[in-house]
Amino acid sequence: MTNILAIAGSPSHPSRTYAILEYAVQILSQQKDLPTNIISVRDLPAEDLAYGRYDSAALQQPKALLEKASGVIIATPIYKAAYTGVLKAFLDLLPQKALAGKVVLPIATGGTIAHLLSVEYALKPVLSELGARHILSTVYAVDKQIQIQPDGSVQLDEEINQRLQDILKEFALAVNHSQNAAKEFVHAG
Repeated sequence: MTNILAIAGSPSHPSRTYAILEYAVQILSQQKDLPTNIISVRDLPAEDLAYGRYDSAALQQPKALLEKASGVIIATPIYKAAYTGVLKAFLDLLPQKALAGKVVLPIATGGTIAHLLSVEYALKPVLSELGARHILSTVYAVDKQIQIQPDGSVQLDEEINQRLQDILKEFALAVNHSQNAAKEFVHAG
């Protein structure tokens, strides 16, 4: 079964990053019947993250969700030209090849377009180190392109909305292709 894990790397809630991640999950659920879970790293015990407690009981469920996921969406705000420290602390506690065999979609938000390449130079190398080999193009949204409505829903500028829609179609196809290839490999063996 195909499962998607969406990881929110924002230290605050509500946030534009979390809103765009929730919106992406809604789009995926409309496109395909893809079971999706969202975890927010800010909800994990700060002491476990700060002290590098690999064996933390609080990390068992996120690690289990990641293990069974075929696709992973990682959303983070960009601060000072890098992804968040809380996301880094979480990624550091994952098993060495936790992203092997998974399709990964990075989503980033930032105050300025100047930080667009931060994902390429800061986040993607860490994802590769965790075994990710199929990392899709990043969707990067500037804060002013994301409006959180009074009811909590999100309104994206037309351009960023279309880019997100397009990459999510690509993501769903890649996840399904990956799953089908894995099934064929198992049956051929």
